[in-house]
Parts: sequence; structure tokens; C-alpha cells
Amino acid sequence: MESLDMAILLTTLVTLYYFLLLLLLLLLRRKSKKLPPGPTALPIIGNLHQLRDLPHRRLHRLAKTYGPIMLLSLGSKPMVVVSSPEAAELVLKTHDDIFLGRPKGRVTHHLSYGSRGIAFTEGGAYWPSARKLCALRLLSPAKVESYAPARREELGRLVERVRVRAAAAAAAREAMDLSAEVGELMGNLSCRLILGCRSNAGEDEFDLKPLIHEVLRLAGAFNLADYVPLLGPFDLQGLARRAEVIHRAIDKVLEGIIKEHEQDTTGKYKGDFLDTILSVMDQPMTDSQDKPGMLDRTNVKAIVLDLISGSYESSSTVIDWAFSELMRSPHTRKRLQQELRTVVGMNRMVEESDLPKLSYLDMVIKETFRLYPPGPLLIPHESTEDIEINGYYIPKRTGVIANAWALGRDVDAWGNDAGEFKPERFSNSSVDVKGRDFQLIPFGLGRRGCPGMNLAVVNTRLFLAQMLHCFDWELPEGMSLSNLDMTEEVGLSLSKAKHLFLVPSYRLVV
Repeated sequence: MESLDMAILLTTLVTLYYFLLLLLLLLLRRKSKKLPPGPTALPIIGNLHQLRDLPHRRLHRLAKTYGPIMLLSLGSKPMVVVSSPEAAELVLKTHDDIFLGRPKGRVTHHLSYGSRGIAFTEGGAYWPSARKLCALRLLSPAKVESYAPARREELGRLVERVRVRAAAAAAAREAMDLSAEVGELMGNLSCRLILGCRSNAGEDEFDLKPLIHEVLRLAGAFNLADYVPLLGPFDLQGLARRAEVIHRAIDKVLEGIIKEHEQDTTGKYKGDFLDTILSVMDQPMTDSQDKPGMLDRTNVKAIVLDLISGSYESSSTVIDWAFSELMRSPHTRKRLQQELRTVVGMNRMVEESDLPKLSYLDMVIKETFRLYPPGPLLIPHESTEDIEINGYYIPKRTGVIANAWALGRDVDAWGNDAGEFKPERFSNSSVDVKGRDFQLIPFGLGRRGCPGMNLAVVNTRLFLAQMLHCFDWELPEGMSLSNLDMTEEVGLSLSKAKHLFLVPSYRLVV
């Protein structure tokens, strides 16, 4: 009986809360300031019911009705969605100083050590200092170039492993899980550059891979409590509890790795990012005299976790999609392999110095990023003060979503064939993926853009070139192109719902 009374009380409180909220929204709409257009919101849940399944696609469809600057009510949270290059430029460049904030999320707050990393940290003095530290110490063009030996070694291991499997399974035409191989490579490479150890080093206490996958799953999960605050203490979906468990497990692993670095006397970890950032620990992060903001152990772990989580899927998901599209387009695949044969030859593997000469490869990469941005909705921004853009009033603390997936399919920018995979569209185009062109922003842009863009692009280009140069690929026996599953699975990133299985055959003559 007590539980029933509690349920009735809770329902009454929630209803009252949202009645008052709805009344407030109606009063705001009657003011002279013009809010962006949007679909009618339901009591309590607002427009949450319209974002089921694949929200980037649903928001794209809604924008066709309500325009490129659209207002939704996600529970109690107002959210503006921008879906055109012109709108994205206004929010992410022209007024990026106003939209530097991040909406608070209960799950991401737990996972990111109280938002003390980079991705989910609110704007302020600490965030630009942390971002600058990563950009200079790990992700600058010079640093990315210096990682060439590690990339060569990890890719060499993968090529040899696939070559042996291809030879052994030639008669049986046994398919291999290419998606898993890509994830393994990118996980090993990320951990090696950041932590100085491979993610599958065989030491269970340092096995980060399953934990990172769970971090990404939880960070991308829809948490009702973020939009209906009164439900927060009840954690009805159990996401906050799960985030706390994963946080403790991650912290234990990272603490062990940090202690290994601190106790290392052999120079084993010298030069990796963690070694570098530990060398400046306990130093001021900002220029503020009142509150200098020291880089402490918690900051170090939060920053490292952000970097590993971001790098795990940004490259691997794009490669997965690129391979899938190339399998569906044999002409495109053969043209790319012909370019590799002409530029590199068949007597050696691709080197990083070959990449600038591979123009068609560059087109394939751009086209993949256009259709399958790693984060289809990027990470939401938040306005730090009232502002008017394009004639619409956007109040302070309004969330802002840039639909990068919709920008890549904007008919005005790309033509009526925007939904088709056609790398040739970039043959006479200066558009790139670095955020200079607002119709293609897979890494975001401005001060909140992804600092790991250079590393992700190099990794993606080199892996795709290597795998298509060293091997021919076929679909498993009895499978046709029409059977190739292109279903999307959306969390924090845009992944394929099912792994890609292909049959490799070695094609080099060395």
C-alpha cells in the first residue's frame, strides 16, 4: 500500500511540475521575442516521443517541415536543432563563444570524473587549458607524424595475421570478422599512443577494451532523468548505477597503469601521452591568480579516458562503413585498387609518404565521412547567454544539437543524389573534413571541434589503403550485395548494427 501511495504522490508531483513548466513555455511564446519553430510538445515528455530509434534521421525529417533552426522540448529541456550549413556556421563559428557550454548529463558526469575531461566539460578557464594540453602533447600535426612507426608496426601485425588466415582458409573460403579486426587494431593503437601498452596485452588487470565499449554505450544511451529531473533520484533505467560501477572499474585500471608509469625505471613508457601529462601534473592549468586550477590525478585520468573513448570508435566505425560501401560498389573498389597499384606498385606495402599521392582514396574517405559521420549529432552544445540568431530568440541554457548527418545529406549543398555513395563528387571540390566547410563537419568545428581529427584521418586513410592494397575482398559464399546489412546502431557514435564478414585473398607479389 505504501508503494502505491508513493507512486500516486510521485505522479502528482510530476504532473504539477510539468503543468507549471507548460504554463511557463506558453507565457514565453506570448512574448514579443520570436522562438524558433518546432513540432507541438506533449505534456511532461515534450517531443521525446519523436526521437525514438534513429534520432538523427527523425530530426532530419522534422527539419524538412520546421526548417534548419528548429526548437524541441525534450522533457523540461529546450533544445535547438540546426540542420543546414548556414545554420551550423551561425552556431558553431559566428557565435561559438555563446555556444561553448555543454548540457549536464548524469551518466556522463559519473563516467568523466565529474566532467573533468574534455568532451563533456562546460566552458570555462579549465576546458581550453585541457584541450590545449592534448592538442600540443598528443594531437599536433608533428606528434601525429611521429606516431608513424607505431602505426606501421600495428598495421604490419594485422596484415600478417590476415595473410596467414587468408592462406589457411583459401580452399574453404572462410570469412573473417573484419569489423572486429578493425576495432582490435584501433584499440591497440590508441592505447599504445596514449598509455604505452596495447589494449590486448594479455594482462586482465589492464584490459580496457570491454570497459571502454561499456563507457561508449552508456554515454550514448538515452537517460530519461536528464530530461525529467524529478525522476533523477529514482534512476528508473539503472543507468546511473551502472555508470558508477563502470567508473570504479575504469578507475582501478587507470590507477594501475599510472602507478606502472610512476614506478618505471627502464624508460618503457617514455614519450607516450600519459608519461608526458604526468610530467606536468600538479602544475597550474589556468592563468587565474585566485583559482589557478591544478592538474591533479583525477584530471589526468579524466582526460586520458576521454581520449581513449574518442579514438576507439571514430576511426573504426568510419572504416567499417567505407568497406561496406566499397563492397556494394565494385567499380569504386576496383578504381581505388588501380590507383594503389599505379602509385605504390605490387612489390611493397603502402607507406604514409604515399598518402598525399592517393587522390581517389581521399575522395572515398571524404564521401564516407559525409554519409557516416562518427557522431551523427555531435556532442550537444549549450547557450551560455541569451542570443538572437537568424531572427530567432534562443534563451540562455538552451541545448543546441548540430545534425552532422543531415548536413551531409543536404540537397542544396550536395545535389539530388546526396544519399548516394559517389566519391567522384569531390573530384573538382576543395571541400574537406577539417571543419572549414560547413556542409561537412564530421569532427565538429570551432573551439569545440574534435582535437583528434588529424590522428583519426591519418589512421583511417592508412588502414583503408593498406587493406585494399594487400588484399582482395569478397562476400561470404552465397551472400549477394543486396544481403549486405547496412543497418545503423546509434549510441555516442554511428556504428553498423552487424559486423562485416568478408573473405580476403592476398594480392601483393612480395
